[in-house]
Amino acid sequence: MPSPPPQTRTIYRRNLSSPSFAQKIQLETEPIPPLTSTSLLLKLHAISLNYRDANMLNATNPWPVLASGIPCSDAAGEIVAIGPRVSRFKLGDRVCPIIEPNERTGREWLGGDVDGVLASHVVVEEAKVVRVPEGLEYVEAAMLPVAGVTAWAGVRGVRAGGSVLVQGTGGVSMFGAKLARAMGCRVILSSSSDEKLARVKEMGGLESVRTLNYARDAKWEDEAVRLNDGVGVDVVLENGGTSSLMQSLKATRKGGTVSQIGYLGKQDGRHLDGLVSVLIEKEINLRGINVGSRADFEDMNRLIESNDIRFNELIDKKFEFERAGEAFEYLWSGQHVGKIVIEI
Repeated sequence: MPSPPPQTRTIYRRNLSSPSFAQKIQLETEPIPPLTSTSLLLKLHAISLNYRDANMLNATNPWPVLASGIPCSDAAGEIVAIGPRVSRFKLGDRVCPIIEPNERTGREWLGGDVDGVLASHVVVEEAKVVRVPEGLEYVEAAMLPVAGVTAWAGVRGVRAGGSVLVQGTGGVSMFGAKLARAMGCRVILSSSSDEKLARVKEMGGLESVRTLNYARDAKWEDEAVRLNDGVGVDVVLENGGTSSLMQSLKATRKGGTVSQIGYLGKQDGRHLDGLVSVLIEKEINLRGINVGSRADFEDMNRLIESNDIRFNELIDKKFEFERAGEAFEYLWSGQHVGKIVIEI
């Protein structure tokens, strides 16, 4: 017989008035919330951090944040209790909570305006989880809900033999590179650090990635075209915002796609001079990416399983649950390549 589920859980809650990341989250113990008839109790094994998580703790996030809420959105765990009307899952199933905006409000983000997953256990509706792909460890699966699905939404539709330009070496960018290579695409990856570019090429499955340093080459869009044998790329994963969007458009082939997944650069409208004319002249598809849907997650998982893709090499560093504050400090430092994972 399975063991009875626990009555209490360990969680971190925000304390935004504290000065350092280590003090901006406080470890607490509380009763586990009651299950509804269609909810699941998950025992979490791994949580991965996204830049937005640190942004919220630093009070630099533009979206609503639950001031004393539980941070983080990405996790993987096993089901240890189920409501009486749950039909899609059973005890012991390995699952990830999903990030899917509320249809009515447009938002409802785990770790943002609702409690997140930086906890030993969480209660989630069965409609808000997907199965972990076969073959993945918990630490790998925990990276999928935001970074993986966002990258997948950005590269979907590109065909084998196509080309993808990925900006940066953060989680979404590294997943984009990994998934695009698994789809049979040529990948060009940019960074301002030669050291980080060298580390990328040492990762399994990414040895053939072509790289460019955008800090050293102000006209990096021309270098991207050169690296793609003189033609623009099919898809750009764009995360700089207005500071780099025009260059991304110029690096894209006629009829190609720019997937806008972020806006990390300085936002300056002067960079947009001529944008409309380039869009029209090159017939470029400019699409905004806001994570993705359950369908995107499940499509990506099928690709992962059918190609036996592994993501351990995308983990830059692991932290114990009790050292979560240090994990946030490390994320904010920008030293990482790929993802930071907290293990329970």
